[in-house]
Amino acid sequence: MNLGFMNALPPPSTDPQVQVRRQGAVHVLVGQLRDMIAAEGLVTGDSLPTERELSDRFGVARNTVREAIGVLRAYGVVEVRPKVGAVLINRHVAAALDVFSFQLTISPETFSDIQGFRRLIEVTLFDALFARVTPADLVELAAHNADMLNAATVEQSAAADYAFHLRLISTAGNATLRDVYRIMEPVILKLMETGKATRGRTLAHKSHEEIIRALTTGDRLAYQFFMTDHLQQGLGFIQVVTPATAQAGGV
Repeated sequence: MNLGFMNALPPPSTDPQVQVRRQGAVHVLVGQLRDMIAAEGLVTGDSLPTERELSDRFGVARNTVREAIGVLRAYGVVEVRPKVGAVLINRHVAAALDVFSFQLTISPETFSDIQGFRRLIEVTLFDALFARVTPADLVELAAHNADMLNAATVEQSAAADYAFHLRLISTAGNATLRDVYRIMEPVILKLMETGKATRGRTLAHKSHEEIIRALTTGDRLAYQFFMTDHLQQGLGFIQVVTPATAQAGGV
């Protein structure tokens, strides 16, 4: 993400109180800009007022305006275009993905946390899924499952595994849940690589088959059992990973 325009700002003060005041002013202005965007009905593609106009409107220094715009850029809300200025965009999910992609080290604690989150979501998803799932969804789920089993590499197998679960999430019809799952994609992909070099891939494939069968027949208890067992399998793999096995591509 290019924040080169921020180079025009003066060096930050070394006085802690000055830094706190500046950060507070930027935080307040970000909230005011958010309210302005909502109140004026601005949408993707609309331009924000110029730095000078925002400075006059909110009674803050132009440096504060620039820093607030920088925050909005980091959030994926605006981009600054030459001769145009700050323009509203819709990249907040992609921006979050950029941040989350830095967190790729999978410890047993991280793995347990992520799988625990997934259990809370995916195990309880049956009713929403069964109400919306179509034959085409079931065919696509089966295709992702086959791709996972037959993939040439661990990474490709994990990608197909992720695609299977993202399809489940998407079929449930909750856009916010889907976006959260997409934000977590880098770390979920990383943990899905665990065990894919050997028997973990076969176990996951069988679990996916049972999940598809439960959705096809409308068997809530079977779906919840096999989804819980499926996610628990992964926890078992991460607990036995050592530096040596990790370098070999899994267990």
